[in-house]
Amino acid sequence: MDTVSQELFDRFSFLQERASLDCPAVNCPQNDVLEFLRCLKDDFGYQFLTDITAIDYYESSPRFVVVYHLFHIEKGLYLRVATPCDGDSKPACVSATSLWPAANWHERETYDMFGIHFIGHPDLRRILMWDGYPHYPLRKEFPLAGEEVEIPAPDFYEQTGVTAQPAPMMGGPFHSAQRGSMAQREPRADDESWNETKPRDPQLPKPSRPRDFKQPDI
Repeated sequence: MDTVSQELFDRFSFLQERASLDCPAVNCPQNDVLEFLRCLKDDFGYQFLTDITAIDYYESSPRFVVVYHLFHIEKGLYLRVATPCDGDSKPACVSATSLWPAANWHERETYDMFGIHFIGHPDLRRILMWDGYPHYPLRKEFPLAGEEVEIPAPDFYEQTGVTAQPAPMMGGPFHSAQRGSMAQREPRADDESWNETKPRDPQLPKPSRPRDFKQPDI
C-alpha cells in the first residue's frame, strides 16, 4: 500500500481498498463520499477533478458505481474514488457540483449515459442525447448497434420517413492512423474484406491492433 493510501485509511475508517493497476484507488460509502471528496480537495491537495464516470455491474447489487478521478497538481498524483449508488432501478448519487464547477458537465454526461440521478445538481439534463430519449446508451443491456428510433426532428421524419439505422459493424474495429497527415487519418476498418452483406470468412485471422503507434520512452 502506498503512503497516500495509508494516510487516507488511517484517517477515514469507512474507506476500503480498491483494486487498481494504475493509481491509488479507494471505495467510499455513498453517505460519506461528499465530505470525503471535500477533505481530499481542501486537506490533501486534490484540487483538480479530471473526470466523473460510472460502472454498470448489471446483475449485481449495488448495480451502479460512480467513479471520481482526482489529480494533485503539485505532486503529480492521481487518486480514484468509487462510491455505490443508492438504488438499482433508479440509481442516485450526491452531486459534487458544490466542490467543483466542472462536475456539472461530468455529472450530466454520466446521467445521460447511465441514467444516474445526481442529487443537488443545479441543472441535471441530457448533454449528448436529445430530450425525451428513453434509453441510456452505456448501460449493459443497451445493444451494441443501438436502438432503432425515429429521428427526433418531426418535420424531417415527415418528409423522409427515415429512422435511425444501427451502427455499422462491418470490418471493425474502426480507428484512425497515428501517423501521416490529417487528411490520411480518416477512421477505417481493420478488415475491409467483409461487410454486412458479405459475411467474414471464419478461416481468416482476426485483425490485430494497429502497430503504427509506438509508446514513447519515459
